Amino acid sequence: MNRRRRSRRQPGSAPTAPARNVDYRNLRNGLLRQPAFSEDRVEHIHETALRVIEELGIKVLNAQARDVFRQGGAEVDESSQMVRIAPGMVAAALASAPSEFVLRGAEPAYDVTLGGDHVAFCCVGGAPHITDLDRGKRPGTIEDTRNIIRLSQHFDVMHVQSPNVEPQDVPVHLRHYATTDAQVSLSDKPHFIFARGSAQVADAFEMTRLARGLDVAQFEAAACCYTVINTNSPRQLDVPMCQGIIDFARAGQMAIITPFTLAGAMAPVTMPGALVLQHAEALAGVTLSQLVRPGAPVMYGSFTSNVDMKSGSPAFGTPEFVQAAFGAGQLARHVALPWRGSAATASNAPDEQSVYEFLMSAWGSILGGVNLMIHAAGWLEGGLSASMEKYILDVEMLQMFAEMFTPLDSSDPELAFDAIASVDPGGHFFGCEHTMTRYQSAFYEPLVSDWSNFGQWTENGSLTATQRANGIWKRILAEFEAPPMDPAIREALDDFVARRTAEGGAPVD
Repeated sequence: MNRRRRSRRQPGSAPTAPARNVDYRNLRNGLLRQPAFSEDRVEHIHETALRVIEELGIKVLNAQARDVFRQGGAEVDESSQMVRIAPGMVAAALASAPSEFVLRGAEPAYDVTLGGDHVAFCCVGGAPHITDLDRGKRPGTIEDTRNIIRLSQHFDVMHVQSPNVEPQDVPVHLRHYATTDAQVSLSDKPHFIFARGSAQVADAFEMTRLARGLDVAQFEAAACCYTVINTNSPRQLDVPMCQGIIDFARAGQMAIITPFTLAGAMAPVTMPGALVLQHAEALAGVTLSQLVRPGAPVMYGSFTSNVDMKSGSPAFGTPEFVQAAFGAGQLARHVALPWRGSAATASNAPDEQSVYEFLMSAWGSILGGVNLMIHAAGWLEGGLSASMEKYILDVEMLQMFAEMFTPLDSSDPELAFDAIASVDPGGHFFGCEHTMTRYQSAFYEPLVSDWSNFGQWTENGSLTATQRANGIWKRILAEFEAPPMDPAIREALDDFVARRTAEGGAPVD
């Protein structure tokens, strides 16, 4: 959280320990990366993916994108809409794409560095439903969208805003106004914009400039918003996704190219085969981005998992998901691009399954070297629902990851020789000076976990972790205060939305 303090006091004459302050805004993952393949096989996977996009090609449904590819030297067949990209074009694109860049917040304290060993978290994105213990599952509303934005603003460990819940009570041609307004008015963090056609993107860009006080040149000089581009696997880029790559690259904003390769369904049943397809599709999107604007910030995205071969339903948190994450991280590092991973679950409730599948997915991404973990809080039902309680449970686990990223201090005072010498055999360390000067800041303080004994837990109502999470999100929302906004900016945003709404909004392309 933004600031968490211990209030317990221990008896003794030693100096009082300082309160524990934590800051999870700038995280670096120093854990060893887990490889899925030897280096020579990673290179062979890369070469096989290059063969896919050169020999087999990618179907590109957007005429403007085909023209960009053609002008860049690709072989384009207009009758079939197939584009074949030579390895040299891909190499040039990878050479121009930045391996590390900053996604700007409204204030420098909210800037997010992506690439290298930096790691950032982002909550559930794009769910059409919301669920909580009080009202159950229901269609998402704009107030639900705002509430999850409020939670994401509250927690330091949540670094980037997301398209958390699709507000079904706002028509699609006006929805981008409501969601963009919610993000820029309730949060200082970099935000998400759907790529649903140039008109909607242009509107959201203009709202971002108004909210941040930027002119066009300033806006295009530094990325402060992003989108996710999903390929239509296998081997297809559809119209709005291509347009999104073009629009975001031109404006210098970040696009995350993310193939949706489910092994056994939209991708080969073997995980290495699925990764070949994922890599090929990602490289095609990255190449389009760099052809439009060399140096445009772009991220290598992966969402490779398997399906339940009995039902055809997507499965997450599986051993195969973890192996694919290890492989995706290797491939992203191989081409020197920041990598987006996920922490997904197929569970239908914020229960034990949702937690162990989340942790399997999250560990796969963390050990794979993820730079931006999307769906890291609140994802439920394979992404069809956002859960308020699951959001809080996930934040607890993310904060634990953040604590684990902090290297241990092995200086002499921390080795505690004098403390060991001061306690007799069979004694305890509760009252010694070494403990008393550190006890309030020594350990992680849980957000949800209840460490009381059974008797005390029973007296407190025998609440489960999910029930405790329910009370936590309600308390945060009740106490939330939005960042201050200049009244002139508020008026400019309102005027822009009113004018564009009167003009008919922006239909989805």
